[in-house]
Amino acid sequence: MNVQLHKVVSDITGITGMAIIRAIAAGERDPQILAAKKHYRTKRSQAEIAAALNGDYRSEHVFVLQQELHLYDVYQTQIAACDRQIQECLAQFSDKVNLNESLLPQPKHPRNKPQGNEPAFDLRTHLYRISGVDFTAIDGLGILTVQTIISEVGLDPRTPIQ
Repeated sequence: MNVQLHKVVSDITGITGMAIIRAIAAGERDPQILAAKKHYRTKRSQAEIAAALNGDYRSEHVFVLQQELHLYDVYQTQIAACDRQIQECLAQFSDKVNLNESLLPQPKHPRNKPQGNEPAFDLRTHLYRISGVDFTAIDGLGILTVQTIISEVGLDPRTPIQ
């Protein structure tokens, strides 16, 4: 298709990128209409995005895009199912700390949405509840690193893993 969306949108799987990709897959070709789908927080102007969307929308390339978009949606559904399963497993662990009595401090860097491969649920609270320690307060330890450490070492590091 020879469009340069990746050069004007930092995350093509974000709101703007996916809105434009879905519109292209649905048949829209007008760069101005596609650029109008940008999220208000997108740094690039509508004109810059429209310029990047000028291209050759050959039917075979659009077909491949539709196939890839379908697979992306399937994978996102599978990831969400995996996240639900992880959340169910974490809910089965006993509490080391009562969240009503010992509140979890606010994160150092609060985010509105998960970053990278972080699950869509509040993993930090679960790990704090089952371990009794907010390991993310340590510089350099993100929530996925903490999850990996706890899953590898266990909740009691004095006990050898069988």
